[in-house]
Amino acid sequence: MLPYTNKIDEKQLNSLALAYMGDAVFEIYVRRHLIQSGQVRPNQLHREATYYVSAKAQSQIIHQFLDSSVLSDEETAVVKRGRNAKSGTVPKNTDVQTYRYSTAFESLIGYLYLSEKEERLEEIILAAFQIVENKKGGTVK
Repeated sequence: MLPYTNKIDEKQLNSLALAYMGDAVFEIYVRRHLIQSGQVRPNQLHREATYYVSAKAQSQIIHQFLDSSVLSDEETAVVKRGRNAKSGTVPKNTDVQTYRYSTAFESLIGYLYLSEKEERLEEIILAAFQIVENKKGGTVK
């Protein structure tokens, strides 16, 4: 990572800014995960990536995290802030509630990344991968 002199206070950052960062971070992890699994054809990579990065998948992930109490109180607070953030737009392929929970998931990923909690970030991402792959019917190959 480039050495920036200003430290970002992720606790004070707008939830949508956290989600913006989280979206990019999660996308990188998904792409690496798919390439590591041996997939190299761009069309196949894109199709498989949508199983992980869609609003529906991310909403399901965060619901499972909340239901199973795997998140700390601090992480749950970040998720709630992200869920309640008003973006002003909703993608045409999903409903408002799904979109809000997807934003909550991305906010959590952005928060963990910006707070430099790499070990916890990777625990959460691995758990997310397992949820998606279990719903899909096995590991992505």
